[in-house]
Amino acid sequence: MLKNIPPILSPELLKVLCEMGHSDRIVLADANFPSESVGKDAIVLRYDGLRIPELLDAILTLYPLDTYVVHPVQLMAVVPGDPVQTPIWNTYEQIVAKHDSRGAAAFGSLERFAFYENARKAYCVIATGETAQYANIMLQKGVVK
Repeated sequence: MLKNIPPILSPELLKVLCEMGHSDRIVLADANFPSESVGKDAIVLRYDGLRIPELLDAILTLYPLDTYVVHPVQLMAVVPGDPVQTPIWNTYEQIVAKHDSRGAAAFGSLERFAFYENARKAYCVIATGETAQYANIMLQKGVVK
């Protein structure tokens, strides 16, 4: 047992977070994301029973966001014309603000296919059971100071 490690983080995920270096990316993917095909060259972990906000909060207790880029947090932009609302993004902003002084300023967005392309270069893709649409979020790792 270890102290102060969020219990939601599995040993496999802790290993991945430890292995990742500066500028490596991790994708927290919603239930609709093609995690296995996009992550075919990455480590894919299954967290089907969990939602992204809880996992994001736990990860950010250990994972520094990159301070050398403007937007170390990337969201998948809503496809133009899609009437979907994205209240989960507000939740993400609140969580990031707890862990990074940039808060909402740390966020950027990528068009859907650009997000997929960037996700293909990720170190790890975490497939979750998140059912909110456009809930995919990509984090770029920084350095521990």
